Amino acid sequence: MKKILFIAIAIASSQYVFAQTEISREPNGTKIIKGFIAKKELTTDTAFAWYAQNAKGYSPAADVMQQYTANKDSVNLIIFAGTWCGDTKNLLPKFFTTTDAAGFPESRITLIGVDRSKKTLYNLTEAFGVTNVPTFIVMKNGKEIGRVVEYGKMGSPDKEVAQIISGAAKK
Repeated sequence: MKKILFIAIAIASSQYVFAQTEISREPNGTKIIKGFIAKKELTTDTAFAWYAQNAKGYSPAADVMQQYTANKDSVNLIIFAGTWCGDTKNLLPKFFTTTDAAGFPESRITLIGVDRSKKTLYNLTEAFGVTNVPTFIVMKNGKEIGRVVEYGKMGSPDKEVAQIISGAAKK
């Protein structure tokens, strides 16, 4: 339990102290970021044109945004993603569109890139038990209270994360 709290604090603080990443390119030109990723990197780097394409025209549901807005100061989100991964390319822009529209603070979201073998710096995928990406983890008071892996159970990870967040507020 203390280990998870320590890891969560380390992730959050290291995002601001130093942004440690490893960047590689595959023969086909795909750019892979392994480590901490700033959302701005995805929105401004031409290697990630998929981000703008998949965010375009997406409108989050009002009830989902309300759940994020109502609980934006009580939880932290950790997202494991692959810049090479089709599911990440589809879901991550929509997820950030939702959090942006809800006014969810970027400072409460930590985005961690993984390579094709689902490894990242500092063995974080192993520490959090991540085997597929994207994985959205909701943390409250340093403890995991829920997660959504890839498309989740309903095919709408932003909605499932909102339900986890809403449930956390009731506890």
